[in-house]
Amino acid sequence: MNVIVIGGGPAGILSAIKSAKEGNRVTIFEKNDKCGKKLLITGKGRCNITSSIEIEDFIKNIPGNGKFLYSAFQNFSNQDIIKMLENEGVKTKVERGNRVFPVSDKSIDVLNALLNILKKLNVKIVYNTEITDILVNENKVTGVITNTKEKIKADKVILATGGRSYPATGSTGDGYKMAKKLGHTVTEIRPSLVPLTIHEEKMCQKLQGLSLRNVKITIRHNKKIIYEDFGEMIFTHFGVSGPIILSASTILLRYKNIKELLKNKEIELLIDFKPALNKEKLDLRIRRDFEEFKNKQFKNSLNQLLPQKLIPVIIEKSEIDEDKKVNEITKEERQKLVNLLKEFKLTIKDFKEIEYAIVTAGGINIKEINPKTMESKIIKGLYFAGEIIDVDGYTGGFNLQIAYTTGYTAGMN
Repeated sequence: MNVIVIGGGPAGILSAIKSAKEGNRVTIFEKNDKCGKKLLITGKGRCNITSSIEIEDFIKNIPGNGKFLYSAFQNFSNQDIIKMLENEGVKTKVERGNRVFPVSDKSIDVLNALLNILKKLNVKIVYNTEITDILVNENKVTGVITNTKEKIKADKVILATGGRSYPATGSTGDGYKMAKKLGHTVTEIRPSLVPLTIHEEKMCQKLQGLSLRNVKITIRHNKKIIYEDFGEMIFTHFGVSGPIILSASTILLRYKNIKELLKNKEIELLIDFKPALNKEKLDLRIRRDFEEFKNKQFKNSLNQLLPQKLIPVIIEKSEIDEDKKVNEITKEERQKLVNLLKEFKLTIKDFKEIEYAIVTAGGINIKEINPKTMESKIIKGLYFAGEIIDVDGYTGGFNLQIAYTTGYTAGMN
């Protein structure tokens, strides 16, 4: 059988590998001059291959239609991708938060291993060529048309063109247009795993570049907790980013009437800079520091407690005179400082644009895809794989695993 895979990202590559192993003649069409551009930038260029958690727990980490993947995960799991790469000489390691990386810390090693498998299976890759249309006769795929108007016959077509995040890597939403033409529904496309903009922009600009580890965040609406997390975050010129913020965005975009609430400044972000200490213990810690620096000015007493960049902002928000001698600070002022460090309040303004998102939420409606095979329920011989499907997960290797698993399942069938 002639199988055409549209898109040479992780989902396209895995579908081509499995399809070729099933004895098909497989061609990948990639509009870039190389495959896996997006894979190369994952995990800050180190490639967060997958997560090491039990496969049963994967679905809990995929808030965007995770249950749709139940059957697919039986076909190809996190252990399967690790084994596949290790067979090609790419050793892996598990880091904080169950994140799996190559031992070399180089995403190019992961990509080269996958390309090497394609080569061994004689999968043909056509670069710098865009597929503009899928040909169908009597609701069955018959081939594709390229941007040079060339018609190529195919028995099956796997659409793995990605979403709309990181358009510089080639994810520009072409696949949605092709699927729509064939009668498929595309749910609302939104940024997921995306930085957040903050109303207190000037304050964030003062803190720009400050990276914090081991902090706790709470996102709240009218005292109701929407999301809590612990880990790393970073301040940017427009607001906040980093792993715990990106994961928070995934939950936040699914919250009822979120656009309206953000517009009305109703969503709070609370940062606990010292989650390991309760208020009493933090007060004791501050009192010890104050005892040590009792003859110093307040502005010179926080160096052991806080990162340098944070000190002026905390002083400003505490409303304690920065030139005040430490031994003159009242109990009430100290209490205010403790509360501020445990609940540093910001107001969320919006999600950053989709170009800044790691993944796309929304895509081909899962009701129109067979979850056991990834085949279209509308067009026979048309399959979907990866980010084009309306499925998305948290940060930590989950979205790449979705790509491998759906790709492999599509290639299998």
